[in-house]
Amino acid sequence: MAKIMKTIALIVAGGTGTRFGSAVPKQFLILGGKPVLMRSIETFANALHGSDHEIVVTLPQQQIRRWNVLCIEHEFNVAHRVVPGGDTRWQSVKNALDTLDDTNHVGVIAVHDGVRPLASRQLIARVLQTARERGSAIPVVSLNDSVRQIGYNGTSVALDRSLLRAVQTPQAFDARWLLDAYSRPYQSSFTDDASVVEAAGHTVTMVVGEPNNLKITRPADLDLAQILLHNA
Repeated sequence: MAKIMKTIALIVAGGTGTRFGSAVPKQFLILGGKPVLMRSIETFANALHGSDHEIVVTLPQQQIRRWNVLCIEHEFNVAHRVVPGGDTRWQSVKNALDTLDDTNHVGVIAVHDGVRPLASRQLIARVLQTARERGSAIPVVSLNDSVRQIGYNGTSVALDRSLLRAVQTPQAFDARWLLDAYSRPYQSSFTDDASVVEAAGHTVTMVVGEPNNLKITRPADLDLAQILLHNA
C-alpha cells in the first residue's frame, strides 16, 4: 500500500492595509466576529482534518506579536506555525519553504492568500487531489468584464476574454516541484506560485475555481465577504 504523504498549507499574509486604506492590516480585520486570517486558517484546518498536515503562516516580523495577542483574545487554538515573511510574496513563500523539515515525506504543498477566507472545502479538496495526480493545480474563473491590453504608446487593443482566466488560490504543487522552483533565482516576471513553477519547466494544470473565493483587497470586498459568510 502506498504511503500517504504529508500535506503542507502555506498561508501568506503580508498585507499592511495600505491599499485597503486602513490602519489595521487587512488580514487582521474582523469578518464574522474574528480576524480574516483566522478564517483562512480554519478553512484549511477543516479541509485537512484527519490527514497528516501542517499549516504554516507567514507574517511580517512586526506583526507577529500582534497576531499572538489576537490569538489569545479570540481563543484561537488551531494548530499553526508562524514564519517571518519577506519584502515580497516570493520571499515570504521561500522563507516558509526553507523552514520545512523532512520534505522527503511531504507530498503536496498548497499556497494560499491569507485574505481569501471563503475558499470552500470542496475547492481545497479539488485542488489538492489534482496536484497529487498531475503535479500542480491552480483554481481559475472566467472573466465577466471586457478586457483590453495597453500598448507602450498609450493605445489599447481588445482581447478575447473567452481565452482568459482570473487565477485564484490555493495553488498546490508536488512538493519536489515547488521546492525546486523556489531554489532558483527570483525573476521580476513572477506573479504567483504558478509562474514560479512554470519558469522551472513544470506544467501548470487549471481547475475550476469559485466566484465566492474573493481576495479581500478593498473595503467593498470585506462588505461582500460579510454577506457571503452570512448566507453560507
